[in-house]
Amino acid sequence: MRRWLVNVAKNETILVVAAILALISCFVVPPDDEYTMYIHASTISQLICLMIVVCGFQRIGIFRIIGSRLLQRTSTMRGLVLTLVALTFFSAMLITNDVALVTFVPFAIAVLIMAGQEDKTILVATLMTIGANVGSMLTPVGNAHNLYLKALTEMSTKRFISIMAPYSFTAAILLVIVISVVFGSKPVGDLGDLETGVLAPERSKHQPDEIRITGYGAGYGGWRTVIYSLLFIVCLLAVSGTIPLWAMCVIVVVSFLFTDRRVFKYVDWGLPLTFCMFFIFIGNMRRVPEFYELARTLVGSHPLEVAVASSQVISNVPTTILLSSFCNQWRALIIGTNLGGMGTLIASMASLVAYKNVTRQYPDKKGRYLAVYSAVNVLFLVVLLTLSWIIE
Repeated sequence: MRRWLVNVAKNETILVVAAILALISCFVVPPDDEYTMYIHASTISQLICLMIVVCGFQRIGIFRIIGSRLLQRTSTMRGLVLTLVALTFFSAMLITNDVALVTFVPFAIAVLIMAGQEDKTILVATLMTIGANVGSMLTPVGNAHNLYLKALTEMSTKRFISIMAPYSFTAAILLVIVISVVFGSKPVGDLGDLETGVLAPERSKHQPDEIRITGYGAGYGGWRTVIYSLLFIVCLLAVSGTIPLWAMCVIVVVSFLFTDRRVFKYVDWGLPLTFCMFFIFIGNMRRVPEFYELARTLVGSHPLEVAVASSQVISNVPTTILLSSFCNQWRALIIGTNLGGMGTLIASMASLVAYKNVTRQYPDKKGRYLAVYSAVNVLFLVVLLTLSWIIE
């Protein structure tokens, strides 16, 4: 029991903190009928359904298959790194930044080992993390907090993308420049058959997290790829308001009961639970006049800067839920919470995915990873924050 509690505290730190805060707030404001209004049901349902569908894709290895086939076309180190970063940048727009990193960082480590370029792992993982964070900021489904903000504001997808497009586009250009300058045209070693060398589930080979944890229990694509693609479209239609949320929930759940019911075991349920805990905490604290006035004063007339600063300390998901209760300057809040995902390692919890994977493989390089990650992320944050001051 003690070991289980320690593991939960390590792996679900944000959830534990949110649960403690929610529990404390229940003593400040005892449970009553208003509690039923705290949970943003549309956000939670959209989030869970998207997570289920994406987990289904992960279990059939489709993302790694796409990555391996793209990498077969590269012949230089610059091309290799550009491809790896592009994989996280574009995939994060649709499958969220944390899933993009869970999928492609272990894949990248295995590829770099096969190419004899292990010394580049830290910088490549850092650039892939930035790629995931700046790619995911573009769309409502790219980040969990974007999904919440879109549902809360009832903003159209087109409008949301138009707000974040200048920042994602600028970051993409900066990534290409950095990669082109740092990585030359040196030929990479023979990568061999990536689908066999990296994706194969044999115990004697390098085991990416996706295979090591979930296995190939759901198969290797085939008809499931078509079904899951259709289910993903259903989720997008629900997010855009084209079909009702209840229809999305019924279609997704029933479909997976027939195609791969084990997927429910592997979904990261900690994320929607974390949202619920923060909803309860913020809902209660809004009813405390002193806290409400203090929070509204702190946000003041600079919600963008406050969102960026707050994200560096408590990450951008809690920051979004917190500030959205005391601020209605939605454009500034959207930009601030997304840009706030860069900077410190905990600014975006997805960034911890890359850190854990690299340091698990190279435990003696934790300090170097933090130094490289912090330096490059601060550079991108400064550039994009300056851009926000010019635009806004």
